[in-house]
Amino acid sequence: MTFAEMRVIRCRVCGGNPHPHKHNGSIVNPYLDRLHPYPFEKLRALFNDVAAPPDYPPVRLSIGEPRHPTPPFIMEAVAANLSGLATYPSTQGGEALREAIAAWLSSRYQLAGIDPATQVLPVTGSREALFAFGQCVIDGTRAGAKVLCPNPFYQIYEGAALLAGAEPIFINNLPDDDFASDFGAIPASVMDDVQLVFVCSPGNPTGRVLTLEEWATLFDLSDRHGFVIAADECYSEIYFDDDKPLGALEAAQRLGRQDFRNVVMFSSLSKRSNVPGMRSGFVAGDARLLKAFLRYRTYHGCAMSPTIQAASVVAWQDEAHVAENRRLYREKFDEVSPVLAPYLRITRPQAGFYLWAGTPIADTEFARRLQAEYNVTVLPGSYLAREVDGVNPGNNFVRIALVAEMAECVEAAQRIARFCSTL
Repeated sequence: MTFAEMRVIRCRVCGGNPHPHKHNGSIVNPYLDRLHPYPFEKLRALFNDVAAPPDYPPVRLSIGEPRHPTPPFIMEAVAANLSGLATYPSTQGGEALREAIAAWLSSRYQLAGIDPATQVLPVTGSREALFAFGQCVIDGTRAGAKVLCPNPFYQIYEGAALLAGAEPIFINNLPDDDFASDFGAIPASVMDDVQLVFVCSPGNPTGRVLTLEEWATLFDLSDRHGFVIAADECYSEIYFDDDKPLGALEAAQRLGRQDFRNVVMFSSLSKRSNVPGMRSGFVAGDARLLKAFLRYRTYHGCAMSPTIQAASVVAWQDEAHVAENRRLYREKFDEVSPVLAPYLRITRPQAGFYLWAGTPIADTEFARRLQAEYNVTVLPGSYLAREVDGVNPGNNFVRIALVAEMAECVEAAQRIARFCSTL
């Protein structure tokens, strides 16, 4: 394309003058104006004039940041591999890490023949990968491009859709429906425009795990309408009995989709191994999609440090610390749930470390008064959802992240109970 030809390209967003030009007074991507404030920005605004009582030490249960101690052997692996800081990392990741991840996938999900060279791609945490994957696979120049998301949801899904030029479509997860997503109820005329479906299983914030039957429905819809499935599975290793959560690739293999056609899953060490600061995860699945994603990431510039790769290898190879992590969460649910059950609508999640608790008053009022009166921070459920058909499925719920140490979680539960007893 010549420079003269480039000058006549019109903006596909507003149809205005050739680039560069201003949208809403500034030379920036106009899609940025469509982004909603992040839930924690809303929370800060909600608490803007709240003075927490000094008699109560703060307990923060609003952010899903693991706070159990990082296993010493992982920290030792970081320290032993600091020489990796002197080397540029490969976007594809080292062979040792890809093989460790493939071995973990084979063991955890009984997957046969995972190719670490073509079906596994290390990423710097699932958050950036989920967002970047949307930019890679969504064709925002296609009229009516849509992305399907659960509701409530992790806001990265919506941001990925909007900044790729697509419209996010939300499917309500309601308590009367066991927080399930009824994929089959979406009109075919809508599904024809869907390019990407984000699935979170185990779900954030509900902790629900998709069944094999639900996966079968989603795969069938993908075959008919041609969309890609991105399965966010970062909570998959926090469960409370021997019934391990079913994964997307595991479901695909059980249903005869050996090539994982149009399916990728995202996982991370953050929750599993208590290393959120390492920013270490992976994407696995359809080799064709991962080839395109690798090409995108080569330009994106987010390769994992060799030092972190070395520590990630030992983390993926060890399950003892993960079992201990599950035990700690299980014990916290055992202690906290009986304290809250007389006052809030709660059920033990299938997996994850959140209580999705129904409140006796509006969720925002509940969170604000709890902060003001007892210095316990929880996240209003309405901040995690969007109104669809006149319903915000997060209304009158709060998300309680049981990430603090046991004593803090129990103390917070007792304060919440005392607060609820005054309502």
